[in-house]
Amino acid sequence: MSTRHILETVSLSHDFDVSKPWLQRVLAREPRRRLRAVDDVSFHIEPGTTFALVGESGCGKSTIARLAVGLYDPTEGDILFEGQVLSDARAKPATRRRMNMIFQDPYASLNPRWRVRDIVGEPIRVFGLGERPNEARARVGSLLAQVGLTVSDGEKYPHEFSGGQRQRISIARALASEPDFLVCDEPTSALDVSVQAQILNLMRDLQQRLGLTYLFISHNLAVVRHMADRLGVMYLGRIVERGPAEAIFARPLHPYTRLLLDAIPDLEQIGRSRKAVGGELPSPIAPPPGCPFHPRCPLANDRCRVEKPGHTPVGDVLVACHAVAEGRTG
Repeated sequence: MSTRHILETVSLSHDFDVSKPWLQRVLAREPRRRLRAVDDVSFHIEPGTTFALVGESGCGKSTIARLAVGLYDPTEGDILFEGQVLSDARAKPATRRRMNMIFQDPYASLNPRWRVRDIVGEPIRVFGLGERPNEARARVGSLLAQVGLTVSDGEKYPHEFSGGQRQRISIARALASEPDFLVCDEPTSALDVSVQAQILNLMRDLQQRLGLTYLFISHNLAVVRHMADRLGVMYLGRIVERGPAEAIFARPLHPYTRLLLDAIPDLEQIGRSRKAVGGELPSPIAPPPGCPFHPRCPLANDRCRVEKPGHTPVGDVLVACHAVAEGRTG
């Protein structure tokens, strides 16, 4: 466990209790039911870089996002912030100030009854970053300018802005506490494609100027390709492939990663046959035995159906796949 990592997860798991109400369980004589949303996930993020998690809806990405900022506590394993267990570190105001989150829906995450100046200024007030009112106002104006808005926009309410402008407000609020680490939970999925590009470019520019570290959550590999330094591909709560983003995009190893990449539009690949990701994501309440991807995998054999794969190193990439370990990928 190295303190050069700003964030590190070690065998991280998280369960949700999805049991029926107590009386219904007693009458039906049913046990409690638990859903394992995150299963034995380990990764680290170095300062000033972007680590992206990608996968289909329901794979556990957003649960990890909430675990990373302390909104949930791990069921098993640990999360470390600069080498210190997060549950201990987040008790310190200085640590809480250094991490923040950008949410998926910019309108739902903004208080519709507050003016923008109050939304952006709240972290400044809470953490005591502006001792005088004029200092706080100047800081809010500077933050709005950083994200491409104007000082006069601070007098407006969230409903007066477009979706892209609202996300800029959300980013300004996230930056108000002067954080080092931001969790970005699908920050562009609710926006039009042209606006997505503007927000992503803004985030990259802010990262370079302010030295920010991102945990970037997305289901869109095309977006991740633009943002990530390192990449983790998730399926049913587990990371099935992890390593440098450039290496994974150049030579995907896991069958699931290959199928996801085949879904990215690419003018250079016109005429080449593509395989869609077939089937449905299994229920995490009752996951399949063995490799969780085997019901949808074109390379699955009997071993895949009974034995959960460990992570096999292939160069700088770790991949959880029996077919890769046995050289059956073709």
